[in-house]
Amino acid sequence: MTNDRFGIRWGLAGGTTLASLDEAREAARFAETNGFDSFWISHAMGIDPIMALACIGGDFPGIGEMGTSVVPLYGRHPVGLAQLTRTAQNALGGRFTLGIGAASRRHAEEVLGLSWDKPFSYTREFVDALEPLLAGEPADTDGEQISAHTQLGIDAQPTPILLAALGPRMLRFAGGRLQGTSLGQCGPRTISSYVLPHLQEGAEKAGRSSDPRVMALVRICVTDDIAGAKALAREIAAHYQSNPSYANATKHEGLDDASDLHLIGSWQQVLDGLAAYAEAGATDLRIQVAAPDEESRETTYDLLADYLS
Repeated sequence: MTNDRFGIRWGLAGGTTLASLDEAREAARFAETNGFDSFWISHAMGIDPIMALACIGGDFPGIGEMGTSVVPLYGRHPVGLAQLTRTAQNALGGRFTLGIGAASRRHAEEVLGLSWDKPFSYTREFVDALEPLLAGEPADTDGEQISAHTQLGIDAQPTPILLAALGPRMLRFAGGRLQGTSLGQCGPRTISSYVLPHLQEGAEKAGRSSDPRVMALVRICVTDDIAGAKALAREIAAHYQSNPSYANATKHEGLDDASDLHLIGSWQQVLDGLAAYAEAGATDLRIQVAAPDEESRETTYDLLADYLS
């Protein structure tokens, strides 16, 4: 569904704290029941998003697209990731989209014990091997960090890729090679003045005729407890701001407080904030409710459902 006011696709973000398939299924049921175009499971230390979507996707045929946002590449190999992805695509009948990202220095070094060396070339070499495998073709690549020489025997439709990109080179690469980008802590001004120009430059240099997708994660909360919602927003924003890539991207928004990216207040204020993303050039919204209490959470979900229906 594309809403007339926004001219933009609505997706529901399954969140980073899903601890079970039942929780993922509950979120997907809300998305299908209320007419969301897509449903996305974030990658964290909860359930694996690719496996989860492969397991539950068949229960929700009314959701046109299901995807990850995003699977980190460090600690993986394109052959193994392609096997998982094509298996999920087989289960979902062509509705699966793979969102990927290099990860972060902290994740690579502190969690995985890996060297965070040349993340851009690592991502490029990873995609060089991954893309043909997801299209059902053989991979035959030799890189400084990643090589792959094989073909998969899995019956599945080709899988589109969205790349989490914040630096200029990553954005141009996403625009020139992939279907677009999946954004986290990026507001409308950042999208229009920074993200889109680099994406479009990459697409133009590659001679691509179609515009790249720009999927923006937007956290919302309809509440009278502005202070409580703001405290939660600051906690979430602090996590993002500890990553230098996100901190640099936030500068383009011109905000003194990164938590101001959360849309908090009345439903009309939330709608006005969402409309700004469409006007900025986002093609997709990935909505996540970030509420400090159950009452605000239920209110926000109810208003979302009423609006989309």
